[in-house]
Amino acid sequence: MQELHDAPLAPLTTFRLGGPATRLVTATTDAEVVEAVRAADESGTPLLVIGGGSNLVIGDRGFEGTALRIATTGFHLDGTRLELAAGENWSDAVARSVEAGLAGIECLAGIPGSAGATPIQNVGAYGQEVCDTITEVVAYDRTTGETVTLTADECAFRYRNSTFKDQPDRYVVLRVRFALEDAGGLSAPIKYPETARALGVEAGDRVPAAQARETVLRLRAGKGMVLDPADHDTWSAGSFFHNPILTDEAYAAFLTRVQDRLGAETAPPAYPAGEGRTKTSAAWLIDKAGFTKGYGTGPARISTKHTLALTNRGEATTEDLLALAREVVAGVHAAFGVTLVNEPVTVGVSI
Repeated sequence: MQELHDAPLAPLTTFRLGGPATRLVTATTDAEVVEAVRAADESGTPLLVIGGGSNLVIGDRGFEGTALRIATTGFHLDGTRLELAAGENWSDAVARSVEAGLAGIECLAGIPGSAGATPIQNVGAYGQEVCDTITEVVAYDRTTGETVTLTADECAFRYRNSTFKDQPDRYVVLRVRFALEDAGGLSAPIKYPETARALGVEAGDRVPAAQARETVLRLRAGKGMVLDPADHDTWSAGSFFHNPILTDEAYAAFLTRVQDRLGAETAPPAYPAGEGRTKTSAAWLIDKAGFTKGYGTGPARISTKHTLALTNRGEATTEDLLALAREVVAGVHAAFGVTLVNEPVTVGVSI
């Protein structure tokens, strides 16, 4: 294991923000990951686990404790069964699965970060979620001190959530296992309307998996959602806020606020989210509350390509980012009575 002291963490995050860690350990095997976690727990040292850093907002003061960077590697394909080490680059793994002619995660192309992070918040985009294909997650259980294998049911997947997110200090993901589909080189049925339109097909149709992946990459790039060091619109955590899920009562109150503000004919985006619940669009709320693309005058601004991404324009601090996030949350609540919840994990700070 590599060990550094007073180590900068900003370069390990896609925001490129945050102060140093007291100690930074880089683990390249599962055994090293477990060893580092056990050592921190036995000594009572605070522990911060870092994968690809695409979902982290670290405070300017940094992290007083051990930051563990998981840099394990492993891509093992057995027929349609795929096992990924937690440290594997997720976007690369998607590309390799598509090259192998398999379907199931092709529309999750271009999502930054590591494979081990995907089950934590049930990563999803363009009509697919990892819970559609995950069969098992191997993790170190800090409560029992053992390595355990959780079935998909035990992971308790739901919209951007899981048992790992419910118990953030309990599990450290080591490996993720998937059951993909051999559809003769075709994709899974296309579910997301924007993807179907871009492909020129109907929802439910299949296309070559490589074509689906390439189309999603183009769509994401157009929104600044594919990492590019030269493009400050990608110095972000992608979607900064969850799409709100409202009860019937809350949705009715929200709809009244929308029509009072924007006119009786205005219908906000609405998607079924289970019995008695409706999901709406955080990006729509942000835009209609007056926070348009490129909003802001400081070093942290809304992306010029997508209202759901808050970005570091190159000289921002974490406090600059948080000030912008708080302004957006307050503005959306004042306009529509809906409280946005941040998607990235905050370390040493809060929105």
